[in-house]
Amino acid sequence: MRTLIVEDEKKIADLVKKGLEQETFAVDVAYDGNYGYDLASTEDYDLVILDLMLPGMDGLAICKKLRESGKTTPILMLTARDNIKDKVHGLTTGADDYLAKPFAFEELLARIKALTRRPKQFLPTVLNVSDLAINTDTFEVKRGGKEITLSKKEFALLSFLIRNKNQIVSKGQILSKVWDFESEVLPNIVEVYIGYLRDKIDTPFNRPLIKTVRGFGYKITD
Repeated sequence: MRTLIVEDEKKIADLVKKGLEQETFAVDVAYDGNYGYDLASTEDYDLVILDLMLPGMDGLAICKKLRESGKTTPILMLTARDNIKDKVHGLTTGADDYLAKPFAFEELLARIKALTRRPKQFLPTVLNVSDLAINTDTFEVKRGGKEITLSKKEFALLSFLIRNKNQIVSKGQILSKVWDFESEVLPNIVEVYIGYLRDKIDTPFNRPLIKTVRGFGYKITD
C-alpha cells in the first residue's frame, strides 16, 4: 500500500514512516503543504495522512483542493486540535477520519486499516490465489498448507500482485506501489524480487502462479 505523509514535524513524520514501513507500506513524506499537495494531486496513493497545521498550504486547503479536483483517496487528518468544531471542519472539508496528537501508533494503524477496508475499496484480510493464502494482518503466507517466510518487501510485492489477481501489472505500476521515492531502486529491482518470490512460492510446488507477460509485465492467476 502506497501512503503519503504530509507533516511538518519531522520527528513525528519519520516515526510514522518507519512504523508503516514495518507494516510493508511504501511511504513518501512531505514536510510542507505545497510539496504535499503537489505529490497528493499528481501521484496515485492509497492513503494520505495529512497534518492540519502546515507551512505553505494548510491541511484543510489541501484536502479541499484534492476533493474539488475529484481525488477520492482516503485522507486521515492529524492535528493537535481536539475539539468538536475543528473535527467537523476537517471532516466537512473532505477528510475521512481525524486523529488528535499525541496518538498511539497502534490507533493510527487501526484507523488506516479501517479506512482502506471501506466498501468502495474492500478486500478481505486473507487473500487467496489457488492454494496460496496470505494474511495481510499477520503477514502469514501459506501454500498448500505449508508456511512460507517472506521479507517485508517480498510480502508487499506479493500482496500487490494478489490484489490485482488475473490482471497484468507493469513494472512501473509495481514500482509506484511497492517502492517509495526515497528507495534506492536498481533498474532490474522488479525482476530481482519477482525472482525471489518465484523461488519461494512457485519453484517448490507443482504449478507456477506468477506469469511473465512479455512486453507488458506480470500477473498472478489461479
